Amino acid sequence: MALIIGLTGSIASGKSTVSLMFDDFQIPVVDADKIAREVVYPGEEAYKEIIELFGQEILREDKTLNRNKLGEIVFTDKDKLNMLNGIVHPAIRKRMLEKRDAFVEDGASSVVLDIPLLFESKLEHFVDKTIVVYVDEDVQLQRLMERDGFTEKEARQRISSQIPVKKKAEIADAVINNNGSKTESYEQLEKILRKWNVL
Repeated sequence: MALIIGLTGSIASGKSTVSLMFDDFQIPVVDADKIAREVVYPGEEAYKEIIELFGQEILREDKTLNRNKLGEIVFTDKDKLNMLNGIVHPAIRKRMLEKRDAFVEDGASSVVLDIPLLFESKLEHFVDKTIVVYVDEDVQLQRLMERDGFTEKEARQRISSQIPVKKKAEIADAVINNNGSKTESYEQLEKILRKWNVL
């Protein structure tokens, strides 16, 4: 039986950095963020439903979704945001499970589901084990401000919209402390995978 690992963290915790490390261990990663973009490509079912709901004016000239325009609509209207999520989230979940199952059928001994809002979306049942990429809040704040050019207030708002990373660390099966160097995080990941008999 393949071991399905759920990888999560919080904004600017370095989850993407850790996600790339699985490559070294030949463990495939299904990335929820990438899939979120794929399911709204022109021609996709979710894409058609979004246009039906919001109209042609949310499209760019090349017929792709204008995310900024869509964002302006949904972030000021909770009902519309819920309707959008009602289209996109099921499509993402379905595609993630299809990819996960395809890797397992191909003989992968382990598959990673990289899901930023794993706990917020209550998707733990998709995986066997969970790893949280953890950083101290002041490190997280600093990284977020540097990475995205946010003010401290904006950065704090983004951070507070998610479950605190400390809380996630408490409910995870394993934690990678990403306050240090990439090498230290890599060593922690390797240790976890050995412990779980993946390597």
